[in-house]
Amino acid sequence: MKYSSIPSAQILVQSCKSLDISNVVISPGSRNAPLIIGFTEDAFFNCYSVIDERSAGFIALGMALESGSPVLLVCTSGSALLNYYPAIAEAFYSEIPLVVVSADRPSYKIDIGDGQTIRQKDIYKKHCDINAELDQDLTHGTEEYFRSQGSPIPEKAELLKNQSEVNERNESRTLTALKQAIQKKSPAHINIPFEEPLYNRVEAISYTTNIREHSTDKKSEGNSDAFTANWQAADRKMILIGQARETALNSEICQQLAADPSVMVLTETTSNTHHPSFFPSIDSIIAPLEKIEDGAEYFSSLQPDILITLGGQIVSIKIKAFLRKYPPKSHWHLGATRPNDTFFKGVSHLNQDASASIAGCLINKNNSDSLYRPSFESVKATYQAGREKYLGQIPFSDFSAFAEILSTLPKDIVVHFANSSAIRYAQLFDMQKSNKVHCNRGTSGIEGSTSTAIGASVISKKPTVLISGDLGFLYDSNALWNDYVRLDFRMIVINNGGGGIFRILPGKDNSKAFEKFFETTHQRTCKFLCEDHGLDYEAVSNLAELQQALNNFYQESDKPKLLEVFTPRLENDEILLAYFDFLSSVISE
Repeated sequence: MKYSSIPSAQILVQSCKSLDISNVVISPGSRNAPLIIGFTEDAFFNCYSVIDERSAGFIALGMALESGSPVLLVCTSGSALLNYYPAIAEAFYSEIPLVVVSADRPSYKIDIGDGQTIRQKDIYKKHCDINAELDQDLTHGTEEYFRSQGSPIPEKAELLKNQSEVNERNESRTLTALKQAIQKKSPAHINIPFEEPLYNRVEAISYTTNIREHSTDKKSEGNSDAFTANWQAADRKMILIGQARETALNSEICQQLAADPSVMVLTETTSNTHHPSFFPSIDSIIAPLEKIEDGAEYFSSLQPDILITLGGQIVSIKIKAFLRKYPPKSHWHLGATRPNDTFFKGVSHLNQDASASIAGCLINKNNSDSLYRPSFESVKATYQAGREKYLGQIPFSDFSAFAEILSTLPKDIVVHFANSSAIRYAQLFDMQKSNKVHCNRGTSGIEGSTSTAIGASVISKKPTVLISGDLGFLYDSNALWNDYVRLDFRMIVINNGGGGIFRILPGKDNSKAFEKFFETTHQRTCKFLCEDHGLDYEAVSNLAELQQALNNFYQESDKPKLLEVFTPRLENDEILLAYFDFLSSVISE
């Protein structure tokens, strides 16, 4: 095995190895050659080559999401770092340990007109709490370095002593950054200046880190007594579960909460937490109530005394608006994820296991006479029955397509939703407990959903399906430009000829300007993209064709598959909005 001759590259590689960080996504370049050599020559590392840097960022994000461990992104100097930024922002808000290791020009070559050179230090500072700038090596590119400083080259003994001090600083900064990424589940940036020559290899490393022990445990923080007091004083308790990689509550606590009628548990598609007594389709409750005559009475009775949030980002706009208008007396966030004051009420954070925290409250109080949850169980039953009735009377559309797609998902397949209409439609339906679900809701951007799903599938090694709209899929089409799309990877693209979600939002009109600059209508399909990348392709445009296509869509194949579902652009919004009108009329009966 060979190594890069540059000490700082050796330190970075050995530090990652000492912390068992083994997955590395590499964007090709020249300035990062010392890092490429170090990682690819060592069989400990799993190295992935992805040319498109924006896609590479999200592929690494998906890998880190699925593994729960840091994944390295390695790039050359210049604009390559900027192309990673969307993934860094998503990692920051979704609390995913994505580590960018960027090669840089020496500081004396920045802002003097040298090529492929930008100001890389702290480039992600606004969305990355962990930023490490390594010192330039003195025993490599020695003449160039000291010439730039206007200083003579020291004697060998002094030079080696100074290099040893550089090594110590670089090791400390590198290990600190990597450990914090592990501990905080947060993105990190390590920037390393390299002087030429870049491709020299050596048979043995000149530096080895011996630090292997590290702690990744977060200390428990928060006032559990105050939380227990707030809980036990509340007659109406609402638990709102946002995005979670795994179930946010253990099965025993789910059962206990289900037995307490003073507790309402609201979940989302991305919560990955299920129980028959929970409320999985928040908008199907709130949107119809907004339209009925006595809606204010319903909302007043829904207003919680205490709100407990778990997990990450909340998708539902409706629940955010409701809790801002009808705020709880207290808001607690449980668990290690970031406590967001989403509802402008102030939030107390109990950084402890959510199930254990709640278990301590579920003693010595009988709430069997509470009408809090029972009052809304009838609303839940009404919308569930109403949804099935409505599906039986509408033409083929986005709504009916999603109903069919979600109801026929195979058991245990991993499901990734793109932004933005795909995840919002999914919120209107129930997911199977066996289907693990993800969507990039940190920044909620349309870029990177396909890349994220592909990256996650590399780690999970489970069949995975991406469900996307047309714009989001076409936007991230370079996600297919790599060697890591598994044969059991499936893509379903709902093509409604543009950004159909804009037809649902307030302010819609049918002007040419609206169609061009908001909805961005188009006539493109995924057919030729699939031909270019060697994917099985099928297109459908009605319910019967969709049902037929889904019959064998998930069967084993020698190629990944894409199913394109064409829906009526000018009818989709009317059918969706009419759904909430239909539910409100049923509830009012």
